[in-house]
Amino acid sequence: MANKLRLGIPKGSLQDATIALFKRAGWNIYADGRSYFPSIDDSEIECMLIRAQEMARYVDHGVLDAGLTGIDWVVESGLDVTSVTTLTYAKQSRRKVRWVLAVPEGSGFERAEDLEGKIVATELVEVTKRYFAEKSVNVKVEFSWGATEVKPPMLADAIVEVTETGSSLKANHLKIIDTVLESETHLIAGRKALDDPWKHKKIDQIALMLRGAIDAQSQVGLMLNVKRDDLDSVLAVLPALNSPTVSQLSDPQWVAVNTILDEGAARDVIPRLKAARATGIVEYPLNKVVL
Repeated sequence: MANKLRLGIPKGSLQDATIALFKRAGWNIYADGRSYFPSIDDSEIECMLIRAQEMARYVDHGVLDAGLTGIDWVVESGLDVTSVTTLTYAKQSRRKVRWVLAVPEGSGFERAEDLEGKIVATELVEVTKRYFAEKSVNVKVEFSWGATEVKPPMLADAIVEVTETGSSLKANHLKIIDTVLESETHLIAGRKALDDPWKHKKIDQIALMLRGAIDAQSQVGLMLNVKRDDLDSVLAVLPALNSPTVSQLSDPQWVAVNTILDEGAARDVIPRLKAARATGIVEYPLNKVVL
């Protein structure tokens, strides 16, 4: 269909986080829980809910023009799709996830080589096979349909499982002995879509706005007033993406300063700004940061 981009939204654990990200980027996606075709307030986009594990396949086949999925599933598929941009977010956090090799506590397994001849259960079968092949360790890799953490020691000797915090593994008395792969969400696109000028431009627009929303998550804006005589002391305190914006106030002795900084740094910077004689300090959240 002309001037219509078919976009895959990951169904499952990433769905809510992805819809929230699009909202911050400027698009409202409405999924009612029954339809696999959520609506979006952009007449140029048609959304479809697809499991992250299958996204690369449908993008590669041209059923979808673009989609969001973990780079782990792209690597697992071995398909030739293009990563347009990285978007570091997950179900619970704003950081990468890890596929880890985990074994039962007290099993005596301390490294991958200790699993020679053993059974390893995982959803990430091809990546796991390559991991052990590179180490010249012969194991039997079995596909797991879910609940992988409960399989050792009765149904498997070890597992390769994705984790954000490791808490689920600990709860099931498993310990991590190696990281097999780090992963984060990517916006991917197919070659045919990228060869279409209109679709390529639309994909770039989505990438730009999503990237801006991601970058804004860890940043805050800061506004303050300061006397000109104290401006150098205040600027010495401020980190910034670029030089802070300094604006003249109606009183020629005073200026306003506006800048962006890491959210975690604000708690240390604000007291130092106060000590440098800044006043009217306001911290505010950001929707998007586009560099």
